[in-house]
Amino acid sequence: MKVSKRTGTEKAYAAGKFLLSFLYPDRCPLCDSLLMPGELICPCCERDVKPARGAVCLKCGKPLSDERREYCADCANKKHYFTQGKAVFLYEGKIRSSLYRFKYKNRREYGGYYAGEAAAQFDGWIRKIGVQVIVPVPMYRSKQRLRGYNQAEVFAKALGRSTGIPVDKKLLFRVRNTTPQKDLNEHERKYNLKNAFQLRADIVKYNKILLADDIYTTGSTMDEASKTLLEAGATKIYFICIGIGAGYR
Repeated sequence: MKVSKRTGTEKAYAAGKFLLSFLYPDRCPLCDSLLMPGELICPCCERDVKPARGAVCLKCGKPLSDERREYCADCANKKHYFTQGKAVFLYEGKIRSSLYRFKYKNRREYGGYYAGEAAAQFDGWIRKIGVQVIVPVPMYRSKQRLRGYNQAEVFAKALGRSTGIPVDKKLLFRVRNTTPQKDLNEHERKYNLKNAFQLRADIVKYNKILLADDIYTTGSTMDEASKTLLEAGATKIYFICIGIGAGYR
């Protein structure tokens, strides 16, 4: 039986990746210890993973303490430009430390694990809403050059490989070097991001877009990016993030 060129290429890629795993072993995305070939996470850390499941906000995906509620306090009192969002993990404990290393310590290999978990949890949702493209939330150019990569883009590309959905990293770009959101209060965050994003083209050719980012807090970043895309012709904007805080209050 003749093997197709694509199949042969995929086999060569898998073989090369397996060999590299011996030479440059991956690290556990939770504790950063070396992994055995084929492992995605060390066995002792599996019990420490805290997915953002159960009762969650119907708008942003924050976990809720009261199952009778439909929305977190933020979404109940604020208008968002995005249609709906999902989060993979609760942003606490080992995931919090993991995302710090992913973002600031060049642990880009963690992106494959995050994306695999995202696809496992939300592939059905992504298909149902009809996502046409995944767009990473962009960094300001000088910040990305200094860091060497955009963690949201790393996650988006890995999610694209896991779901088969195309990724467009050039559709949206950041035009202002904004203050890190973690250093601001909610009011400051809203105005910090005002007009922070622009598009490469005047018209968006996609109707339904999935934004990808590492952490969701108040939604200011997602709202400003969503607003920019909607004004250019997109009809619905969704998002998926790796970590999210609880919406208990």
